[in-house]
Amino acid sequence: MSVTLAGVETLDADGPRDIMIADGRIEAIRPGAPPKRRLLAIPALVNAHDHARPLSPTSFGAAGKPLETWLLRLAAMPAVDPYLGALAAFGRAARGGACSVMAHITRFSGLMPPVEEARQIARAAGDVGIRLTLAVFMRDRNPLVYGDGSPVLALLPSEARATVERTFLSPRPAPAAQVALVEEIAAAVEGPMVSVQFGPNGPGWCGDELLKRIADSSRATGRRVHTHLLETHAQRAFADQTYPEGVMARLDALGLLNERVTFAHCVHARDDELSRIADSGAVVATNASSNLHLRSGIAPIGLALKKGCRVAIGIDASALDEDDDCLRELRLGHFLHGGWGFGETVSRENWLAGGVANGRFANGAPGDGALKAGAPADLLTLDLDKLDRDAILPVAPIDYLFARASAAQISSLVVAGREIVRDGIVRTIDLPAIEEKLRAQYRAKMGERAPFLAAWGALEPAVTAFYRERLGCC
Repeated sequence: MSVTLAGVETLDADGPRDIMIADGRIEAIRPGAPPKRRLLAIPALVNAHDHARPLSPTSFGAAGKPLETWLLRLAAMPAVDPYLGALAAFGRAARGGACSVMAHITRFSGLMPPVEEARQIARAAGDVGIRLTLAVFMRDRNPLVYGDGSPVLALLPSEARATVERTFLSPRPAPAAQVALVEEIAAAVEGPMVSVQFGPNGPGWCGDELLKRIADSSRATGRRVHTHLLETHAQRAFADQTYPEGVMARLDALGLLNERVTFAHCVHARDDELSRIADSGAVVATNASSNLHLRSGIAPIGLALKKGCRVAIGIDASALDEDDDCLRELRLGHFLHGGWGFGETVSRENWLAGGVANGRFANGAPGDGALKAGAPADLLTLDLDKLDRDAILPVAPIDYLFARASAAQISSLVVAGREIVRDGIVRTIDLPAIEEKLRAQYRAKMGERAPFLAAWGALEPAVTAFYRERLGCC
């Protein structure tokens, strides 16, 4: 199939261009005639860290909590149809400008075997039309808190304790079985638009044996690894207590500090740790909005860039307005990390190009995202007439892009040569109808979560006390 985007503007050329697309790739870019509707073409954006949740946890009482209690509160969400949930998540991602999504699945629904659930998630990505990277969660310790959870359980009334134990303390498969499951899922779902990665939740949840097995398998097969690292004050404190030689030294010794690894967040990474990440070639996936929502802090991404780290951009299912808007996330990241005053840490052009290229590398998507002949046809076009709302003087499009661009100005999203979004509407699925079906499913099943909701009033203060007293966290 061939198509031409006629008369679009780009950030690196004067005058309109015609972008010819054939067989999923950019065939050529040539000078074009001015169109009636001014459009700006940029590389389609990449969400390099997400969890593809069907609806926002805020609707289930999770707002305003630090990560460690927020994660536990996710148990208020009953299991719903995985295919429907993934359709909603990936539909919002596309509407927000993402062509490639890293979906780190942190728990399976339990409504079907894990391999079949992975098939349904991959089918949803295909039906929406995005590129999917699926990281399969892996963990084998600390299901309740970082460390021994018995002090928390001791503070709970008997009925609440029984509910918490049923909810969180089920045994996990052995490390070898967890690695084997990832490979089984990969064999079932991988293809030109879908890749699978190991998804250890992070050092706080994974013991050395599990991490070593993951590293060994990654080295043998080339399969990438996607994990969380030093996201919160509590994770920093746990790492300092658990790894006296340093968490990066331990990860390196285990084989998990190399170019095949993506570290999400790194909010509390120190100078020397960022240097080691940079030297290794690993990727840092930063998530500015999520770090603010979950009270984690502002990551030292400016320092990471100065060190030479590869930095990608993620939304973590918690965009600033909970709308999966990749353009706003792009802008927020540059506002926070681009530099202050007359200093410049990273230019706007390089923040965009680097976020896309490093995100594609981290997600295993082909190419670096640059708009050039022969590249995969993953493009985002924005309505310049809407961005240039006052039309007073000629202004460089990049000024508008980084000052005010959001999903509201998206004209189209093209992925692998296929237009899947036009003027704010996902063309491949009926996203509003899908979200209504999900809401109905959740409302019908909330009764299942009544025991957990009843236990929450005792669980939350007990966990808060644990972190304040045992790990010295504010």
